[in-house]
Amino acid sequence: MAPATSTRNYQLPFTVRVERRLNVPGWLSPAVSLGAIVVALLLGAVVLALVGGNPWAAYAHIGKAAFGDIGVFSDTLVKATPLMLTGLACAVAFRMKLWNIGAEGQFFVGALCSSAVILSGLVPKDAPRVVAIPVMTVAGVIGGALWGFVPGFLKAKLKVNEIITTLMMNYIAIALVNFFVFAVWSEGGFQMSAMFQKAAWLPRLADYAKQYPIFRGLTTHAGLIIAAIAAVIVWYILYRSLWGYEIRLIGDNPRAAEYAGINITRNTVLVMMTSGALAGLGGMSEIAGVVHRLQTNISPGYGFTGIIIAWLAKLNPIVVIPVSVLFGGLILAGREIQPAGVPRLIQGIILFMLIASEVLLRYQIRIERVGK
Repeated sequence: MAPATSTRNYQLPFTVRVERRLNVPGWLSPAVSLGAIVVALLLGAVVLALVGGNPWAAYAHIGKAAFGDIGVFSDTLVKATPLMLTGLACAVAFRMKLWNIGAEGQFFVGALCSSAVILSGLVPKDAPRVVAIPVMTVAGVIGGALWGFVPGFLKAKLKVNEIITTLMMNYIAIALVNFFVFAVWSEGGFQMSAMFQKAAWLPRLADYAKQYPIFRGLTTHAGLIIAAIAAVIVWYILYRSLWGYEIRLIGDNPRAAEYAGINITRNTVLVMMTSGALAGLGGMSEIAGVVHRLQTNISPGYGFTGIIIAWLAKLNPIVVIPVSVLFGGLILAGREIQPAGVPRLIQGIILFMLIASEVLLRYQIRIERVGK
């Protein structure tokens, strides 16, 4: 007869449960974002090490090349300026849960329209700066707003997915700019237009080097002031105005907003147009402040990077400014390492980690001891 055997059920001395958060502490959101960046940088370091690079030397070089002295920091601010405006564009739309993936295309159309008023002769060559710059600004804002109107209208009236329409319109916008660059305003057959007259240039700090020698060689232009003012205005609209309350309510609970009598259709169109206008303003600032002509390669992906910036800033317009400076430095210094490799690698990992970290904001992990 076989001996009797006894079995024991082994159980962990604790249980793990995942629960939805009822209240999110104020400190948790920035802490999770900071943690996502740290983890993303560590993962980027692992990837760089696996391909034979020195990640710590690469990160040190990025920091020095972007923030090492006042000269390179000035160049970082130049890169950060269009990022601020595309980041604001995405933040406005995302706050109402409109997923505008078309800031890149709206950026290009804003650059095209602001260039058109100069290259077409609408603004005379002898017009002063106080005339040329405002006209270019209005043209860029209108161009971006109209490019945002199309997906906004389709979303509001026909329930067309705005992710698809805004993404596809990026390619149309880029092709449209290429058409005008190569076929209409090409200078000698090259992929760029003629240089704008000096009155159509945004003033730079270096322009005042005679009066203030400390500004010598600094490339920061007035677009930075425009972006900062835009951030303050967007913050005021979102958090201190009735329209901002409607935007936030629709984003948080569209059914409650509808019961409250808020016109969701109208707000959908207006928010998408506002988002497009901000991105178009970014295109204008890049054309008038940096490039000074219309050409094909005016953006290394400012519109797509604006998506990451908006998420990292938690859709706060004021926080968009310092986050844009960080990414501006990453773009500037990353070119010295590998133009299309390291910066985009780090940006992609950061975006992935930000999306993944949203789980920690929505849910909490509870560990409880099991009683004997």
